Amino acid sequence: MGVSTKTFILQFVSFAILFFGSRYALGYFTTLDGIWLPIVGAVIATVFSPQFKVFKTDEGDKICMRWIFMKGVKILN
Repeated sequence: MGVSTKTFILQFVSFAILFFGSRYALGYFTTLDGIWLPIVGAVIATVFSPQFKVFKTDEGDKICMRWIFMKGVKILN
């Protein structure tokens, strides 16, 4: 599995966890229903999910993560 594939999977899994968590929390704690429930859940997941990017360096490809709750960029490998 390539580095870009791992990055895509990390991005998808982090978004999916936040999306389903926020969607069910909104459904339980608010009166949202219909199409608004998944739309608001998707907006919340988009804002709060971390971003993963691949950068090419002399040592090889590096996966970097940036998140709204962290200062700076964290290199994962």
